Amino acid sequence: MTDEEPADLVEDVDRALLGSNPTYTREQVADRAGVPLQVAEELWQQLGFPHAADGDVAFTDADLEALERTKELISLGILTPDSQAALVRTWGRSFARLAEWQVGLLAGRAVEGDDPEERLTELMDVVLPNVEKLQAYIWRRHLASASNRLLGEAGIDAVGATSSTAVVFVDIVGYTGQSKTLTDHERVDWVEYFEDEMTRSVVEHGGRVIKTIGDEILFVADDPVAAAEVALRATERGADDDDRFPLVRAGVAYGDVVSRLGDVFGPTVNIASRLTSVARPGTVLVDRGLHEMMSGPIAEDTSATDELPPYSDAGGFRFRRMPRRSVKGYSRLEPFVLRRPKER
Repeated sequence: MTDEEPADLVEDVDRALLGSNPTYTREQVADRAGVPLQVAEELWQQLGFPHAADGDVAFTDADLEALERTKELISLGILTPDSQAALVRTWGRSFARLAEWQVGLLAGRAVEGDDPEERLTELMDVVLPNVEKLQAYIWRRHLASASNRLLGEAGIDAVGATSSTAVVFVDIVGYTGQSKTLTDHERVDWVEYFEDEMTRSVVEHGGRVIKTIGDEILFVADDPVAAAEVALRATERGADDDDRFPLVRAGVAYGDVVSRLGDVFGPTVNIASRLTSVARPGTVLVDRGLHEMMSGPIAEDTSATDELPPYSDAGGFRFRRMPRRSVKGYSRLEPFVLRRPKER
């Protein structure tokens, strides 16, 4: 391969993906779109695009159209100064990760052939249009699901409001130590299996995966019983030596949660995280909020709380009251161990 060939291939790839060769500098594309250069540069930075120097011909008609559409969203009030940065950053991070994975996948398929350059071009011509259509379809399906969830019962006035839900963290036990004994391929396969199995279980029980954080998954469920069931099944699978599912621990909390840009925030999320950090391997810890949702209110005065029986059954589960714990941000966290009720 000559020195010119890689450059030619890069140009071919850019033209195939962006629709044309670059013809504009950053000043020209901003001027044609009617967007101040400072605003355009801020958007590009938030999206995570590579920096283009003054005079670099690095932008295409697709970039111009994107800026024009962004200007329209701003004029309609969809992209407000308060929401623009966070929303655009979320787009940039999400699509950057997706693109890295997809390019790696295509490159791996390309090198399997006798002519990688020709094979890559073929894959782009055939595969990428299908992937693009599937991504649009998946996005619209999730839009429909989110719309039904937010508008179906509460009404449009409730969009963006705080809601009560169960928040669950499930964490692989001893991930750092175990991953040292695995090859890179084995480590990736192990984590992907964990994420795939957890996602299946969460969706089957009506929950929603919020994000995966390395060896940990965060999900929510409107039904606290469903959240408890998913968490308990995960620990039961992890304790089964015949199941390749890893040993895990989980924390579940129920209470008010603020949803923003696909993420969740608030004390309930923090409590679920703290419970996970103190849970023993193979166990599920839940907070007082989830316990009360499933078994009824607990008396507020300390003396009555201290007189609670150590075990109680509710909702098809057994709760074992634990001593109060002091964790970061919560000096008197009240955990309960979640288990199956003993057979009579």
